[in-house]
Amino acid sequence: MHFVFMGVSASGKTSVAEQIAERLGLPFAEADDFHPEANIGKMSAGVPLTDEDRWPWLRELADWIADHEERGASTVMACSALKRTYRDVLRTGAPGVHFLHMHGPEEVIWERIDAREGHFMPPALLRSQLEALQRLDSDEAGLELDVRGDLDTLGAEALAYVSERLRAAQD
Repeated sequence: MHFVFMGVSASGKTSVAEQIAERLGLPFAEADDFHPEANIGKMSAGVPLTDEDRWPWLRELADWIADHEERGASTVMACSALKRTYRDVLRTGAPGVHFLHMHGPEEVIWERIDAREGHFMPPALLRSQLEALQRLDSDEAGLELDVRGDLDTLGAEALAYVSERLRAAQD
């Protein structure tokens, strides 16, 4: 099973995903680390990525999932996965990909991104992410988590979801 924590920048996806990976001893991938320099350069300059910029990056992430699937290892990933088509690419890596959508009111996300330091993506790009975001469809395996909760609460909710699915897969 593979668990992708998704959402716009500053939604808390990496913080919660890292917590879950560490607690369960699962391999973790931060999707931002897979971006080519050209993508990082564009985002750093305040230029939103196009779908054409994202396809190779998404395929590389799907390959990472597939590599772990072949070894029989479950994984945790933090990735924006904003659109259904992006999630479809990630699902090509393995049959059991679940999405945990870190979602909440825009004002909460804006407060968080304004307070964040040291990330290459400037706050100005948040608007393009919010406009591109497509919430999970009813046929997509996953869970929506309300980012108004604190990290401990979000972590507990995510841990319960992930643990339940991992147990069910073993039965």
